[in-house]
Amino acid sequence: MTDLSDAGSLVELFQAQARQNPGATALVDAARSLSYAELDEASDRLAARLHAAGVRRGDLVGLLLPRCAEIPIAILAALKSGAAYVPLDPDYPGERLRYMVADAGIRTVVGDPDRAKELGLHVQSVDPGQDGAACAPAPAAPLPKVRGCDPAYVIYTSGSTGDPKGCVVSHHNVLSLLRSALPLFDVSGADRWALFHSFSFDVSVWELWAALATGATVVTVPLRVAQSPTAFVTYLAEQRITVLGQVPSVFRALAAAYTEADRPRLSLRYLVFAGESVNLDVIAGFLADYAGGSSPIAVNMYGPTETTVFATHRILSASDLRGPVRSPIGSSLPHLSIELRGPDGAAVPEGGVGEMWVAGDGVSTGYLNRPELTAERFVVDGPGGCLRYYRTGDLARRLADGSFEYLGRDDQQIKLRGFRVELGEIEAALRAHEDVKDAAVTVITTSRGAQFLVACIVPADGAPPNPGPTLRARLGEILPSYMVPDRYKFISELPLTGSGKLDRDELRRVAASRDRAA
Repeated sequence: MTDLSDAGSLVELFQAQARQNPGATALVDAARSLSYAELDEASDRLAARLHAAGVRRGDLVGLLLPRCAEIPIAILAALKSGAAYVPLDPDYPGERLRYMVADAGIRTVVGDPDRAKELGLHVQSVDPGQDGAACAPAPAAPLPKVRGCDPAYVIYTSGSTGDPKGCVVSHHNVLSLLRSALPLFDVSGADRWALFHSFSFDVSVWELWAALATGATVVTVPLRVAQSPTAFVTYLAEQRITVLGQVPSVFRALAAAYTEADRPRLSLRYLVFAGESVNLDVIAGFLADYAGGSSPIAVNMYGPTETTVFATHRILSASDLRGPVRSPIGSSLPHLSIELRGPDGAAVPEGGVGEMWVAGDGVSTGYLNRPELTAERFVVDGPGGCLRYYRTGDLARRLADGSFEYLGRDDQQIKLRGFRVELGEIEAALRAHEDVKDAAVTVITTSRGAQFLVACIVPADGAPPNPGPTLRARLGEILPSYMVPDRYKFISELPLTGSGKLDRDELRRVAASRDRAA
């Protein structure tokens, strides 16, 4: 494994690996396989084209790409050009993508120019598929030396004001994660990591860079496979995946498909869970049924985008899987510290419930073009005012062994199928529709653990009898699919507490009732 301590940036880390293991397989997708040397050359060529297109150090480059080998190539190319990349999922609604491009000031996008035009993105497009000299060396270009403090990516997360916000993460932030977390895993160049998650979800950062840092193989998972648990079970076996990251709600379907497929022999060594509270019973059942030599090690990790993918780590033991703690997330990673504080910012008593405040090298730069929000969520405190914390909005309790139990959110922000969602953003979109007088959104969980996003709506005067299909269609035009409510319930008024605030406990009861929902 390349010495991480020598790398000053992600570019240096990758280039060192390419020099050390040029012939090793770096990247596999449905169409091709690239060695470390070939990936280095392909990203050099694209970086030179970005430079020729006017991309310079400090710019933000949009990546409008489907799941394939072009994503890692484009990420490396953007970083080599001195820019940071901004994921632009081509399946997102055009209105949302246009907002992100405008908010980030993106002038250049890597992707299909025709698709960019269809989405109304008025930017310069560099098509990675038009590299006519695929086997030729990269043309010389005065590419900059990238520093650790330079931004590496900007990932947009849901925003409570109705607009998504971009979180800026530096090379140093990612390198700090790798230096702290990788020693906790027994991984090597022989491993094959699944690049399962969308590059709009920051778990993909860990899947890509942890593999490249160790000289392992990154195996991209096509969207059609990722969306079919049955097909994914087959893919895991065929591709001999050894390290797999999963959001718990997605893993439930995978575990069921694995059993239904008669437990094919797999090569898994690690199962890494993140994004939601774990389902310990599902994990226990999968490990008990596992066919393929030794059962994989199950690891639970927690962390918001603002602290660079992960903040805690816990190997789930047999006692964890059958114990009383519902969501054990372990202890902070070595490069971070976590404190539990009350609403007034004071430390909570031992064993008490508090908001997790995270400090350390993983804490990101803040929000792009949002100084007030950055100042609100990223606070300087501690002895002598020398520590910079990110206030997560997540509640936890410290256990007797010093580790943490995750207890959920303390605001309207939720984790749904791995994505962070501000309910306020969905509610703002609903209230903007002429058929809606008022609206509130909640999540219900069935007895089998399935989660549904439910919109409870007070119809406007003159609204049609059932505006559900119209509302669903409109939200699909402006919000990502994971933020479009699954069900719509129409009520005469929203439930309120005695103080006049929205009663979210009662809202969940209304949403889960058997009354007809559209």
